[in-house]
Amino acid sequence: MRYIISLPLAILPLPLMAEVPAVVTDIPPVHALVSHVMGDLGAPVLLLEKGADEHDFQLRPSQMQSIAYADVVIWVGRELTPWLDRALEGSAAASLPLLDASPVLRSYDEADHANESDADHDAHVHDGLDPHAWLDPKNAAAWLEVIAADLAQRDPEHAAVYAGNAARAAAQVMALDGEISASLARAKPRPFITQHDAYGYFTAHFGLAYAGALSAGDAAAPGAAHVQELQAQVAGGRVVCLFPEAQHDPALLTQVQGGSTARMGGALDPVGSTIEAGPAAYATLLRGLAQTLADCLNSA
Repeated sequence: MRYIISLPLAILPLPLMAEVPAVVTDIPPVHALVSHVMGDLGAPVLLLEKGADEHDFQLRPSQMQSIAYADVVIWVGRELTPWLDRALEGSAAASLPLLDASPVLRSYDEADHANESDADHDAHVHDGLDPHAWLDPKNAAAWLEVIAADLAQRDPEHAAVYAGNAARAAAQVMALDGEISASLARAKPRPFITQHDAYGYFTAHFGLAYAGALSAGDAAAPGAAHVQELQAQVAGGRVVCLFPEAQHDPALLTQVQGGSTARMGGALDPVGSTIEAGPAAYATLLRGLAQTLADCLNSA
């Protein structure tokens, strides 16, 4: 007689489960792109909290612990978040700075700040490279591919999933590109000023008449001569709208506006500090910028 012995499941050999990488990201748009690539396999950690300033952020102990246990930190780069660069110095986590993988890079125009005093100039990070590269959809599409390749190297079993997710997300980014270009068609020839020099990628990609910024790329206070130069532009009717920025005091920009006919637009949010984090955040961020710009420029 043949006996069938039933073994407890606990002692049956099981296939090894693939290790999905533990990923930490710096800002909402990067978190959104990584979330698309990871899909249902895992959820990246986002460091920059809602309402926080990306230029000056203090990591909490729990966030430092997330970095310590991460397999990879996917971030824009030290040019944007020097606080994360310092945190990575003592970490074993791999670093994937996305600026290094950007097909489109731009430099700040030093002429925009030529009237600053030497002290003002030294206070800014003028190494030339503008880190706000996610605002060009071409960069976002390229980053998706780079993120997928990095995760596939760490988790080969899911390589096809990462690649497929990245390809679908890139197609969505390209569709978003066309949508925003159409929505800004009427606004393109109308010059405007922003509070912070963070929009060069966006304005160059979509062909907008960007007349300059009040503050430099790191949002440091501008010099008096630069403020006077902008006031002259606005008073002379060469600017139709001024745009403040979320998380920043608009008082100085209101001073630049003075009694001119230029309109004050809604607050811009280049890093997504006011929106809900998640896979939809990148599209929400770009649509929000486009809508806020168009609302003022199209009615000027």
